Amino acid sequence: CLATLIIMLVGDTYTLINYVSFINYLCYGVTIIGLIVLRWKKPKIFRPIKVNLLISIAYLAFWAFLLIFSLYSEPVVCGVGLIIILTGVPVFFLGVYWRNKPKCVNRLIESVTCWGQKLCFVVYPQGGAAEED
Repeated sequence: CLATLIIMLVGDTYTLINYVSFINYLCYGVTIIGLIVLRWKKPKIFRPIKVNLLISIAYLAFWAFLLIFSLYSEPVVCGVGLIIILTGVPVFFLGVYWRNKPKCVNRLIESVTCWGQKLCFVVYPQGGAAEED
């Protein structure tokens, strides 16, 4: 979010749309790859919707074409899109991977989460109960 705000202040909206579209292509492709891998490694798990693998493989072929074409035609935009994605790596290591955090860090993360939830009307804070209308 912070990287997006900085880009919006520095660049134009067209460039931001290009960054986001490349990130979307990349995430969609990774999702389809995950679907195919799970179908091969765990074929017996419950799936509410089962998609034919030929559709997934065809989608993956079109995805690869779009991604390679994007990398060829606008490598700088794709590079910045990758950098935007990689800004989440430190957040993952600080927030998820690091298990034995000091209590002050946990309190800070919880307060930022609660503040963000209240600001965006996402969910009720963990400590409070939901009021019924």
